[in-house]
Amino acid sequence: MIARGNGRAYGDSAMGAAATIDMRRLNRMLAFDPATGQLVAEAGVILGDVITAFLPRGWFPYVTPGTKFVSLGGAIAADVHGKNHHVDGSFGAFVDWIDVVGADGEVTRASRSSNSELFGWTIGGMGLTGVILRAAIRLRPVESAWIRQETIPAPHLAAAMEAFEAADAATYSVAWIDCLASGGSLGRSLIMFGEHAETGEVPSAFRKHPFATPKRRAKTVPVNLPGAALNTWTVKAFNALYWRKGLSSPRKSLVDWDRYFYPLDAILGWNRIYGRRGFLQFQCALPPKSSEAGLRALLGATAAAGQGSFLAVLKRFGIQESRFSFPMEGYTLALDFPATAKTLALLDRLDAIAVDHGARFYLAKDARLAATTLHRSDPRADILRDMRREAGLDQAFASAQSERLLL
Repeated sequence: MIARGNGRAYGDSAMGAAATIDMRRLNRMLAFDPATGQLVAEAGVILGDVITAFLPRGWFPYVTPGTKFVSLGGAIAADVHGKNHHVDGSFGAFVDWIDVVGADGEVTRASRSSNSELFGWTIGGMGLTGVILRAAIRLRPVESAWIRQETIPAPHLAAAMEAFEAADAATYSVAWIDCLASGGSLGRSLIMFGEHAETGEVPSAFRKHPFATPKRRAKTVPVNLPGAALNTWTVKAFNALYWRKGLSSPRKSLVDWDRYFYPLDAILGWNRIYGRRGFLQFQCALPPKSSEAGLRALLGATAAAGQGSFLAVLKRFGIQESRFSFPMEGYTLALDFPATAKTLALLDRLDAIAVDHGARFYLAKDARLAATTLHRSDPRADILRDMRREAGLDQAFASAQSERLLL
């Protein structure tokens, strides 16, 4: 069996070939310590519900992925990262302990000081060490619900990487990349840096209530768009417009937390933009010594194929030591493509480029990686497989993904 949180992984990592456990009813927040910011909650609690409950009280998650509709158990199992990995690390850095049901049905509490092997493998272990029941995580104190944002246009990849390195101390940083740009404009980007705004920086209309933000009604994509709606020409036109808009917009602005961290959450069913077949995402992490060369090769291959990604995101990672978590020091590139046979062929080429540059792959976003590619790129996969066999975990916990990837 495999545990499933809120179903926000992009592939088959939370789909069991034999059985899948829906964790969403384990959705209670159990305790909070205002002296330390420690929240104890069940694994099915949704991150957005944590924000709804605690942001008005001056607390926010230390690490959040690009959607708030993830469960805490899923965030731990995938060891999700955010825009602040280069300074704060991934979600697991702020997990104090977890309760895990093992293959024998017993519940074990694991932390960095007790049952540390189980703790280390469960964070980022994609649910393959047991079922997470509850956890203690830490929240960060904030003075408002607003983010002080600065947008820096970068005319090419080298300039974008220079901007990331120059703003190394910024709490949050992320770049949108025009993945169809080529030649001297290869990798042109809009880089958005962010800091939690202090009370005195909040817009005047909200200064008396710094945790209030403008109400926005979520938009909905009601039907699947035609498969041909996203093609080279429409994506190229969108990218050109978005680039020009970024050039003409104010460099500094105040945005509310929801718009900064979760722009896609405002469009319910946004995946329908890709049509009935859906989409596939390619995401890899590249080490510092080969980041620029690897990014150039990946973006060059994407542009040459004319299969521009509607969403292309670049982030910088900091140093991370972990059993099986995705991030490593360097850069991570994420590219979304409509799911077609042509896309699958391109992704195989991108896989080969990534492996040649020492990359590893994000299993929370994977739906089609070959087992040979994973094991060639990440020797830790062999260690996880062997550990699971020795502990008998492979007979109790398995996902369609773990079987596909020979874990």
